[in-house]
Amino acid sequence: MQSDSHGLPREMADRFAHPFARFLKVESSTGVILLLSVVVALILSNSPLSSSSSRFWETPVGFHFGAVDFTRSLRHWINDGLMTLFFFVVSLELKRELVHGELRSFRMAAFSFAGALGGMLVPASLYLALMYDKPGIQGWGTVMATDTAFVIGSLALLGSRIPVGLRLYLLFLAIFDDVGSILVVAVGYGGELRWPALAIVAALVAGIFGAARLGIRGVAVYSLLGVGLWLALDASGIHPTLAGVALGLMTPAREWVSDDRLRALFERVIAYPKGKHWSGDTVERADLRRAGVAAREALSPVERLEMRIHPWSGFIIMPLFALANAGVRLSWTELGSPITSAVFVGLAVGKPIGVFTMSWLAVRVGLATRPEGVKWSLLAAGALLTGIGFTMSLFIAGLAFDPTMLRAAKIGILGASGVSGATGLLMLAWLTSEKKARRATVLGSTS
Repeated sequence: MQSDSHGLPREMADRFAHPFARFLKVESSTGVILLLSVVVALILSNSPLSSSSSRFWETPVGFHFGAVDFTRSLRHWINDGLMTLFFFVVSLELKRELVHGELRSFRMAAFSFAGALGGMLVPASLYLALMYDKPGIQGWGTVMATDTAFVIGSLALLGSRIPVGLRLYLLFLAIFDDVGSILVVAVGYGGELRWPALAIVAALVAGIFGAARLGIRGVAVYSLLGVGLWLALDASGIHPTLAGVALGLMTPAREWVSDDRLRALFERVIAYPKGKHWSGDTVERADLRRAGVAAREALSPVERLEMRIHPWSGFIIMPLFALANAGVRLSWTELGSPITSAVFVGLAVGKPIGVFTMSWLAVRVGLATRPEGVKWSLLAAGALLTGIGFTMSLFIAGLAFDPTMLRAAKIGILGASGVSGATGLLMLAWLTSEKKARRATVLGSTS
């Protein structure tokens, strides 16, 4: 145990508990901003400004260099460029939890992973069954994802009434879901594979591993390699946002400077008497610079990068994505569309069934452990929230459907997300209500 003169004693658990709490706080706040962005996008799409708004997001942005034309629409840059950073943050959190957090336990990780797997396979199967031999069957990936920000934001509305175990379960499930969904995008919705570009991808991945093994720690070096990886994936026919997942999982999760070495360097600097020792080419300045590097490197690259990028992802990238993609002109005629119905059933019905069933089976066969203090009834209620597919569902729908079908898919996504959020919250509120808790206590004492 460590302590300092200005704070409470520091336990080893704080090394992963504090970053996790910060991640949850950002995600909860993001859910509110994301909801406001959805409302604004829907208002604009159903107002006289609809055409102007649509043209704005289709504004071409890029550059020409000789025969090279690298121009994309503003919406495309958000969906393929900025969303890479979103997946990078998701992968960083997954890597940190696998190394330092709750997912170090195989049986705990298996519980969320099983739920995520069921939440992908069951809704996709339902969608394929409902859309068999119909136009739009290629949109099966739309119903496979859970929106992390909206789910965590929904749980935040009930505060401390929600057990920590349920929060962890749903967060990790959503993270596994997001990573799985981007793999589905890369495999199922990529273009024709171009092998020369794939060879460059392999070389860049090897270069990133090699740079890490050589001890290169400059963020600029990895940023350049990451941009190169994104461009190579874009040229290869694989969706370039996969670069975010790959880079996040390759980021080191352990610190370079130990606590003992950090303390020794700081004590050396503090031991100098008062005065101006830090200017000029002096031993004192060299010690100060080493202490500065040590202070930075006492945090793992995963944690440092997540601290820097996560707020930008939550408060800038996600709202921009919602504004660019959530807009849809609402129409009663689309409610009867097979695509709308299939997307709605896949998310609002297939997701919770798949999540709960696979989690239950994983525990039943002994592969996983249910979180302590979390009853199956609470897990069933939490599973209802996984039907909120918003961000990733819109992302995949934009790749899977042509413009003539996309509106029907968006209406299905928005409808399913709204119903799933409302039913999940109502059931969780009822199960965790004080009245019900008192009733359970009375019944327990009389039995």
